[in-house]
Amino acid sequence: MTAFRFRPVIPHPLLSPYIAKMCVFESSGRLPVEERKLIVPNANLKLTLTYRNGIEARVGDKDFLQRENELSLTGLIDAPVILDSYEDEETGTIIIEFNPLGAYRCFRLSFAALANQIVDVTDLIGGMAAELRSRLAAVGSVEMKLQLLQNFLIGQLLEGEADPIYDYCIDRISSSKGLITVAVLEKETGYSSRWLQRKFSERLGTSPKNLAEIVRFKQFYQVYSLGAPAEKLKQQIYNNYYDQSHFLRAFRRFTGTTPTELQGSLNELSTKNFAS
Repeated sequence: MTAFRFRPVIPHPLLSPYIAKMCVFESSGRLPVEERKLIVPNANLKLTLTYRNGIEARVGDKDFLQRENELSLTGLIDAPVILDSYEDEETGTIIIEFNPLGAYRCFRLSFAALANQIVDVTDLIGGMAAELRSRLAAVGSVEMKLQLLQNFLIGQLLEGEADPIYDYCIDRISSSKGLITVAVLEKETGYSSRWLQRKFSERLGTSPKNLAEIVRFKQFYQVYSLGAPAEKLKQQIYNNYYDQSHFLRAFRRFTGTTPTELQGSLNELSTKNFAS
């Protein structure tokens, strides 16, 4: 039986406002063929270092491979992801998940082209990333790799600037648990939906409406994936969706299946990766 370990890491105080989760993921090998390897969208962009073995991922209908000692940036994902080790052997990965406020502060990129993509960081920022990758491969301990990655991100963060209007909208979507409408954001900010769409596309790689839908589903899936009783699940649906058909469309969109089909096949990879 494949063993998994998620070791949480506390980010540096300068990074903590922008990091949703930082952890070291280790596994003893691939999951059995009959098990689901599902990762559900959680509105976070991810910086991933595979320091042992590699990772295969299918995002929607696209396949990606991250080999050993590669450093990749995953854009905003709004489709179910199927994930597994590249080789059936021990795997070690450092995962840094940026909340929607974080990635644009650390990477001066237009994130529209990164949506549902996993891209080698050297293809995005060139020589700086190549030098970092070489230094990461040269140090043996995971702790040193974590320190190098955080030092790099702090340097990037200190060179960036905040975008107050975008940040305000992100805070409102988060605090409303995805229930706020774009019309309300227009009214509160004084900017048109078209302007907000361009801003979100540049800073995050998706629209405010799509982000709100992911955040809304996240509220349900966090409860569902932990095996909550039926009444609690029903209350989550009532709180977040117009009716059952609206909810089921969202569930299939983000998981690729139905609640009944998925419930019996959730495993440690799906639950701990999402909730840790």
